[in-house]
Amino acid sequence: MPWINIPKVEGIASRQAHTDLPANTFERELSKEGFYGPATQMYHRHPPTSWFMVEGLLRPHAFDTKKLAILGNCPWDAALLFSNPNTQIRFMKLENDMDHLVRNADGDELIFVHQGVGELYCDYGHLSFSQGDYVMLPRGTMWRMSVREHVSALLVEATNDSYRLPEKGLVGNQAIFDPAILDVPKIDEVFIAQQNETEWKVVVKKQNQLSTITYPYNPLDAIGWHGTLMPVRLNWRDIRPLMSHRYHVPPSAHTTFTSIRFVVCTFVPRPFETDPNALNVPFFHSNDDYDELIFYHAGQFFSRDHIYPGMMTLHPSGIPHGPHPKALKNAENKRGTMTDEVAVMIDTRDTLEISEQAKEIEWLGYVDSWK
Repeated sequence: MPWINIPKVEGIASRQAHTDLPANTFERELSKEGFYGPATQMYHRHPPTSWFMVEGLLRPHAFDTKKLAILGNCPWDAALLFSNPNTQIRFMKLENDMDHLVRNADGDELIFVHQGVGELYCDYGHLSFSQGDYVMLPRGTMWRMSVREHVSALLVEATNDSYRLPEKGLVGNQAIFDPAILDVPKIDEVFIAQQNETEWKVVVKKQNQLSTITYPYNPLDAIGWHGTLMPVRLNWRDIRPLMSHRYHVPPSAHTTFTSIRFVVCTFVPRPFETDPNALNVPFFHSNDDYDELIFYHAGQFFSRDHIYPGMMTLHPSGIPHGPHPKALKNAENKRGTMTDEVAVMIDTRDTLEISEQAKEIEWLGYVDSWK
């Protein structure tokens, strides 16, 4: 069905979005379906986040994953931080090798390795991983990790769904990252060497309940495979971001993986906009169709203040969000020619529930950090 989509201009407005703002104004975008649907840019006398007080459920949230305890050597022990019917978002810390296998029967699993180095063994073979890797595991994949350096990782489940690559349209299939860069597990000597006839357990999560299946041998005993369904690995360093020196592109241009009810985007270093009339900080946005969750992985986050690697922010739909006052003040005094940040953004179409474990690591003063 077509949108009601009739372009109009009222009052004093810019001729193009995110450029040539009227003097002494602040732009706020109102949009449908995140950044994918119809949108309007408003021009305000004051920053839309310069509130005096926020009461109720809609305040912005910030969390510090460094404060999470290490709970065990199983992904299902990992702290469940956020969830809705379409995703479960955990943060896992591993100091030792997993002594069993796991399998997610509820949905595809996306692992983002924040820290650590190790080996992943799964049905399909052996895959090394390190800091900055995404590893996507199709639903039902058996797997375990062997740890060489302590691992901390974000786990994002596509509940009852699958991960896909975004549509790339005009820019072609090789844009953002060439699918040829995706690595897959190998049936190599290391994988064959771990096969044995000793007892192994597989802990399966189905409908958020755990079942244990015990084998008298290691069920990772494949000698080969062929097909089009497989785990893949992508490091953020292999992402080549879409950008424009004359226009601040929206976060949707940085989409890395998609699911039916949420998207995963990756922000990586890129040049600042150089056009003197273009915004060079993110525009204020009333994202009324999506919750925005960001995990800050590395660098200095030019649109945020008091946010450090390992922290997460949640901006619920229904309240504007945008750059901190310090970012606005320093917008014309950029630190060098490139941004210096790596972050993972998860935009969910359905409201994210905040777990009790997440509340224990929340920075309650975040809502006042725009003052």
